[in-house]
Amino acid sequence: MRASLEVADIFRSAGPAYRAAHAGHLNLGQLKVMTAIENCRTAALGGHVEACDDCGHWRIAYNSCRNRHCPKCQGAAARTWLAAREADLLPVGYFHVVFTVPAEIADIAWQNKAVVYDLLFRAAADTMLTIAADPKYLGARIGITAVLHTWGSALTHHPHVHMIVPGGGIVLDGTRWISSLPAFLLPVRVLGALFRRLFLTRLLALFDAGKLSFFSTLAGLATRKAFLRHLSPIRKKRWVAYAKPPFAGPQAVLAYLSRYTHRVAISNRRLIAFDETGVTFRYKDYRRNGAERQQVMTLASDEFIRRFLIHVLPRGFHRIRHYGLLASSTHKEAMELARRLLGVAASVDEPEPDEPPDHRPPCPCCGGHMTIIETFARWCQPRAPPSSAPPARESMP
Repeated sequence: MRASLEVADIFRSAGPAYRAAHAGHLNLGQLKVMTAIENCRTAALGGHVEACDDCGHWRIAYNSCRNRHCPKCQGAAARTWLAAREADLLPVGYFHVVFTVPAEIADIAWQNKAVVYDLLFRAAADTMLTIAADPKYLGARIGITAVLHTWGSALTHHPHVHMIVPGGGIVLDGTRWISSLPAFLLPVRVLGALFRRLFLTRLLALFDAGKLSFFSTLAGLATRKAFLRHLSPIRKKRWVAYAKPPFAGPQAVLAYLSRYTHRVAISNRRLIAFDETGVTFRYKDYRRNGAERQQVMTLASDEFIRRFLIHVLPRGFHRIRHYGLLASSTHKEAMELARRLLGVAASVDEPEPDEPPDHRPPCPCCGGHMTIIETFARWCQPRAPPSSAPPARESMP
């Protein structure tokens, strides 16, 4: 069911003025995202006409933009991705670990998205793999699914990585599976300290290699002395690695992943109103507890669009990554070994059915099958209602 207000509605109404006011300051990726969201599921992308084989009910279905930043296009992508991940679930507890960076680093990341977001991934993964392999803690090779989020609930820039980690791993000699404690995976203070050291060491290496750029308010960091001075205070801060309690079974892991892997900066269901005063939406204030955590904010339409576009990722950047046992290079062999050590039967490929499954959507009127009877190109409309169309009072929704 279509939400009463969508990000697309805001972009269509306020987008042209925003583009004009910020001409030359929007990159190609941001412009493409705006256009994709505006055109999603409209005649601009073409579509098809479906009719029910039983009752004759018909409807027009417009094509989706499939942009990974579009709030309307992530459901199908998430379902496809989750179906592939379901086979990787093991009968062990799973933990949720979060790595984030201080505001001083977030500012640098905003101007150097590709290299700093990549560094965030690698430093967080290396931290987990290193501490897990240490015999003092677990002494095992673990698997990690990591997802990058760049936003806070109020659309502010807040880069952090969510990790889903099985509660245990394969000992380094590959002879057995070792499980973590039921409610404890790895010490978060140790994780935070190593993450800080790895991240800052590698960030300085990026600076020395000339791979960081600074402009506007950060232009003064272009010299090494100023850059080191900027980093000095956060070398002494505690960097927080947060570990949530384990999930209640594999199905809870899949439910969580379905909410997090393909999430965008703001969903349509959080939008409340859009008028001359701006965009009003719901957000969570994590400094408050209980019912007070749910808050409402109104931003000018230009500020809302600006905050949304902050979170457009560089072209080709992978925001879901796998490490350790789940790394693509050794994934199949590692998971087979893990199942064998856990005494779990290997997954068996089901034989192909004699007849291919029927993927036609159900009819909203009678439950029959909707069949495509006509397609139409971009910026076009169907030539005319089908001859079997129902009376006018039952026309297209």
